Amino acid sequence: MRYSKYSVVIIGSGISGLFLANKLSENKTCSDGILLITKDELFSGSSSLAQGGIVSVIPEINKCDSFESHIKDTLKAGCGLNDINTIEFVSKQSSFAIEELMRFGVEFDKNDKNILDFTLEGAHSYPRILHSNGDSTGRVIEQALLKKLKSATNIEVYDYTMALELLVDNSKNCKGLIAYNWKNDYYEAIYSGSIVLATGGIGQLYKNTTNPSVSTGDGIALACRAGAQICDMEFVQFHPTALYCKTKGTMPLVSESVRGEGAKLVDLEGDYFAKNYHHQADLAPRDVVARAIVEQMKKTKTNHVNLDISQIGIEKFKNRFPTITKLCIENDIDLNSGLIPVVPAEHYFMGGIRTDINSRTSVKNLYAIGECSCSGLHGANRLASNSLLECVVFANSLCDYLLKNFNLPPKKNDEKVKNIVDKFINQDSISNKQEDFIKILFDELKSTMTENVGITRTKMSLEIALEKINALKLRIESVVAESRLKYEFKNALCVSEQITKAAILRKNSLGAHFRGDFPYCAFELKENEKLESLKGVYDKISVK
Repeated sequence: MRYSKYSVVIIGSGISGLFLANKLSENKTCSDGILLITKDELFSGSSSLAQGGIVSVIPEINKCDSFESHIKDTLKAGCGLNDINTIEFVSKQSSFAIEELMRFGVEFDKNDKNILDFTLEGAHSYPRILHSNGDSTGRVIEQALLKKLKSATNIEVYDYTMALELLVDNSKNCKGLIAYNWKNDYYEAIYSGSIVLATGGIGQLYKNTTNPSVSTGDGIALACRAGAQICDMEFVQFHPTALYCKTKGTMPLVSESVRGEGAKLVDLEGDYFAKNYHHQADLAPRDVVARAIVEQMKKTKTNHVNLDISQIGIEKFKNRFPTITKLCIENDIDLNSGLIPVVPAEHYFMGGIRTDINSRTSVKNLYAIGECSCSGLHGANRLASNSLLECVVFANSLCDYLLKNFNLPPKKNDEKVKNIVDKFINQDSISNKQEDFIKILFDELKSTMTENVGITRTKMSLEIALEKINALKLRIESVVAESRLKYEFKNALCVSEQITKAAILRKNSLGAHFRGDFPYCAFELKENEKLESLKGVYDKISVK
């Protein structure tokens, strides 16, 4: 067992983790250095796949927009299950977040008047989405942050390293973690005064997802085992338009911006159907559009629908969306037909580790930012392009908080922490046969979640899922040796169980949680509703 200590340890290398590391590195307070842990290699997470863009409310430039409008749009999309204080904080910090990204080298697209080019996405009242290189916003931001990271002298990166267990003492203080370098097969006990979870989403719990292979819910499982509060676990967002192609597992995304630019959803007979399901049609909230597509596929007995891009114009489409154009070419899709085949796929997780405005969890010295956190911003359904904004705003505010409330790495272990460290000493290596067995179990879990805890659930389907998850928990115990895949699978099981239990407890349909055996609870926000009257309304379900 190796041992080390750092001032701050950041687990996860997406935009939230990278931004925080870079901001901290500009201050000399972290005398023991900053450690960034990434489970695979840098640039392997979901952030680089984000196409659409980042919300930015800048009324002085974008005259038609306002903070109140963005707050109301976020509330409507989240069905009112949002913390309005959080939305207000994030919205008013958005222009500063954009300034900081530009300071770090991010270039956002501009229009022919050399002014920032704002585009429209689903459920937004006005164009307020900034983008980079057309539809490569996440990649451009991450590349800029990685470039800055490489020039920092006080950041160390552990790649191919997985966080396995948080070191939490008897007083519920987080003192560090156990990490596993799966490439070189060794364990390390890492001590720190501040541990930040920035581990991303849960897409690999489902058969079809836009998330990369690393998205197995690790941070949420870590926090759950450490006794941190998690919430909103029933809210899993399925993006309406993943590219329908030969790809299995991770499916290419067809950004909502395509519909924002004028594309229409049509079935295989060419009928424009979205208008029959919601007054906002193609630009309705994502949960509504995803269910509309599923319903239309059932009616027409087909396995996908099409996105008609002819109203945009093929050449304009190719210039505006170079990434999607490339993806279509790679998958033998003829854009000249004007049709792109699409189908819903798991995309984003609104639930996670409950945090306050300073990204603190219920465990002392443990923080969470990005998709693995649940700050109250998204509610029952995420508003498009709020996620990248959330990453930057909370990473920035957490940096300020950590520098004002700096903790030195702990010097002594208590008995509980020592016992956690000891159990990882002299672990056996796993065999190829055992790895194949775990892959079979993982596929069973994905099928269970897709079929029973997907876009539509019922009490019966959820109870079936819980029974199968419990059976899988027993079966994995027969594999004694450890590996990255086994750790990922156990994390996925933990998160799947929490999602399913929460979905059973919420006996109504709300946002991305749609119970086929309960009516949908529509959330209405009156045009002249005062936002102050909505503060303090934050209905949560926590699973113990």
